[in-house]
Amino acid sequence: MDWFTAPEYWLSRLVFQRALAAVYLVAFLTAAVQFRALLGERGMLPVPRFVERVPFLRSPSLFHAHYSDRFFAACAWAGCAVSAALLAGADSLLPLWGAMLLWLVPWALYLSIVNVGQTWYAFGWESLLLEVGFVAVLLGNDEVAPPVVVLFLLRWVLFRVEFGAGLIKLRGDACWRKLTCLDYHHETQPMPGPLSWYFHRLPGPLHRVEVAANHVTQLVVPFLLFTPQPVATAAAALMIVTQLWLVLSGNFAWLNWITIVVALSAVEFPADPPSVPHAPLWYEIVVLAVAALLVFLSHRPVRNMISRRQVMNRSFDPLHLVNTYGAFGSVSRIRYEVVIEGTAEEVPREDSDWREYEFRGKPGDPRRRPRQYAPYHLRLDWLMWFAALSPGYAGAWFGALVERLLENDRDTLRLLRRSPFPPDAPPRHIRARLFRYRFTTWRERRETGACWERTYVREYLPPTRLAGTAQRP
Repeated sequence: MDWFTAPEYWLSRLVFQRALAAVYLVAFLTAAVQFRALLGERGMLPVPRFVERVPFLRSPSLFHAHYSDRFFAACAWAGCAVSAALLAGADSLLPLWGAMLLWLVPWALYLSIVNVGQTWYAFGWESLLLEVGFVAVLLGNDEVAPPVVVLFLLRWVLFRVEFGAGLIKLRGDACWRKLTCLDYHHETQPMPGPLSWYFHRLPGPLHRVEVAANHVTQLVVPFLLFTPQPVATAAAALMIVTQLWLVLSGNFAWLNWITIVVALSAVEFPADPPSVPHAPLWYEIVVLAVAALLVFLSHRPVRNMISRRQVMNRSFDPLHLVNTYGAFGSVSRIRYEVVIEGTAEEVPREDSDWREYEFRGKPGDPRRRPRQYAPYHLRLDWLMWFAALSPGYAGAWFGALVERLLENDRDTLRLLRRSPFPPDAPPRHIRARLFRYRFTTWRERRETGACWERTYVREYLPPTRLAGTAQRP
């Protein structure tokens, strides 16, 4: 083995690349299906309005040059097509430089989407996918063995994801230090999954074990990624098991899956590597130069990690090349949900026929069991969770959502599970109410069949109608 490559990781690279292409495919599919209601020309936060006030250098995107809903759709579906081609192994059919350019395409397309996505795309896993996707460009294809420095960069990303998340917990909510956060988290997390009710009802001592194991995996195990094999493989495998546990307990879009993908790059699979020629000089120069740049840029997330004022999920450059990560520095003890209702009556009263809108993932009907949606990302449902925490999180888009519901906007209704009004008869008024939700006990569930019990808290939005519509006295 020469100093530049590690042929024994050829299968690790192959598994990593195919898995990353699958995550890309889900991300682009999510964008293609949801963008019109969220970001389109008539969306809640339209891209044209955003690019008018934010310059290209602050948020590089193809959509600064041109935007139309048709063009956005073309970019999203093109991303799906390229991701599917990479998943099928199209990069192995191209010369080395062609494979690198092919991997650059989904990164550039998704960067363009994220950089105009505003609050709908303000999640840590967007930056994580972009950072990992950019590093993947340097991995090459079957013409060369995997470069050692690129494998190191992937482990460095994984280290920052896990260690940063561990630090933010220790510095944040006291329940992480007391090992009690999971007494609440399975119930109050953004989008519970089918098994979350059962996880919440686990015995308290087992919850303490869960938290303690999480601390070990995030604060100790990451250092083992930089040790010789087979220790590094064991460390990556432990991280994968932890992430699969999180997959079972909730819906965190593709956060857990992209973390698993990166961890796979550190696993040395037992297989005989094929014979490949020495890497060309131009490739070595490009890889080393870009790797040096990424290492240099890493000083910013490192400074953030060691700072007492550590922040979560921040990109330090408009290309999302090197970022900081972390989640749930604080854990809610009580779950609140915003319930949106409409009525066809011209004069809304408390006893009017108020009909509830049902979302796909967020809790609504107490008798409806949570569904599994991850790795697919229900962006509106996630933002509704934030809106329940504070109206300040909903200021930019909630009014537009209500307006679209009053119009029976087709694209907006497609984001929901069910509208209580027929397409040709929109509601005359919309209101929103805040409820406290809690998981039922074993006894309550046996008696009622309901997963949730909810209690009215207060009015969130008074009855509202479209401006200019007539209302009888």
